Amino acid sequence: MNAPVTDYDVLRVFCGAGGGYGNELGVVRDGSLMVEREERQAFAAKLGFSETVFVDDPERGVIDIYTPSVRLPFAGYPCVGTAWLLDVPELVTPAGVVGARLDGEFSWIEARVEWAPPRTLRRYGSAAEVDALPVPPPGEWVYAWAWEDEAAGRIRARGFPGRGDGIKEDEATGAAAMLLTDRLGRALNIVQGAGSQILTAPQPGGWVEVGGRVFLER
Repeated sequence: MNAPVTDYDVLRVFCGAGGGYGNELGVVRDGSLMVEREERQAFAAKLGFSETVFVDDPERGVIDIYTPSVRLPFAGYPCVGTAWLLDVPELVTPAGVVGARLDGEFSWIEARVEWAPPRTLRRYGSAAEVDALPVPPPGEWVYAWAWEDEAAGRIRARGFPGRGDGIKEDEATGAAAMLLTDRLGRALNIVQGAGSQILTAPQPGGWVEVGGRVFLER
């Protein structure tokens, strides 16, 4: 199916301190232009971002999230970016209602850890080992990480989706950061990919906050 051409915004989510890096996100603000799942999936594949969001109700924050190959009930960095773009107090996803807030230069969401898709969290002995990893062949979704400064909660990480849909490495992944935060039970300051920054904080009752800088690319 050939997806129709429609307007969309491009954001960079989880940018570094200088505004660089971040994971590119496509956002179609008017989801009514493309309502069928097959159309949305084809358009997400055409754009080729790690995720593309379709906004079905901008006032209520109702959204629909797609990778180039699958629809997701929830995903971290698309929620962080879309909440910033729409400036809403919450987002409504198929997984549940995601809380949202702005705090200075950071956009935050709060979501339940069980909403995050499964990831293999693989610990390494040093940041240098993580830096040196080759992209693994398609298979499991691997989040490779190591402590940079355990006392300060600083982590070096890389994300390998393993889906075989053209996304060999994810520059920044909020859902994987949520899972790691839940496993370690503490707030984290994660540098992922080429230089993206993700902040997290565990909350009571199985909730996790994830935050980062968002910039409008186009």
